Amino acid sequence: MTVRVLLVDDDPLVLSGLRMLLAGDPDIDVVAEASDGDLVAAEVANAHPDVVLMDIRMPRVDGIAALRQVRSGPEPHPAVIMLTTFGAEPVVLDALRAGASGFLLKHTPPDRLIAAIHAAAAGEATVSPTVLRQLIAQVARGASPSREDPLTGLSERERDVALAVADGLGNAEIAERLYLSVGSVKAHISSALTKLGLDNRVQLAIAAHESRG
Repeated sequence: MTVRVLLVDDDPLVLSGLRMLLAGDPDIDVVAEASDGDLVAAEVANAHPDVVLMDIRMPRVDGIAALRQVRSGPEPHPAVIMLTTFGAEPVVLDALRAGASGFLLKHTPPDRLIAAIHAAAAGEATVSPTVLRQLIAQVARGASPSREDPLTGLSERERDVALAVADGLGNAEIAERLYLSVGSVKAHISSALTKLGLDNRVQLAIAAHESRG
C-alpha cells in the first residue's frame, strides 16, 4: 500500500531534501507540502495524507498547534511525526500529549526515517532512540521513587518486549532481537499496555526504564 505523505517545514531546503529522500521509496508518495503550521489543516483536508511529517518550530504556527488543529478536525486523522533539530526540550512531551505518532531528529538516518513513516501509517508510534532516552530522563527527573516494579504482572516475554521498546526499537527490530514475528510483538505490546493500564509505547518505555532501575 502506498503511504501518502504531507511535508511541513518553513525551510525550502529541508522540504526539498525530504522530498528527494522519500522519492527513493516506491511505496511513499509525497502528495502535498506546506511552509508553515497555519497551512497544515487545509492541506490535510485537500490532500488526505496518511502521514504528516512536520517541523515542530515554525514562525507563524508551530507544529504542536498545527497538530492540535489536525486532531480536532474531521476523521480519519493522519498520523503526525514531529521532526526537529532539538531533542531534549519539554516540547517532546507536549507533542506526544497532543497526539503525535512519533518524534524524530532531523539528522535521523534516511532508512530509519522511512521506516518511521511506514510504522506511523500502520498505527505504530515511533520515537528516535536519542529522543526516547532524553524523554525518559526528563520524566524520571520529575517522578517520585517507587519500590514496586512498574512491569509487575507482565509475562517474561512481555517484559522482554517492553525492555526492547525502552531501547527505542521498532516492532520489526524487536522481532529480530527476540526471534518473534512482528504480529507477536504487536500482540505482546498491546497485552502489556492493557495489563499496566498504559496508553502508548512511550509510556511503556518509561515504565521499562524505571523497572531497570
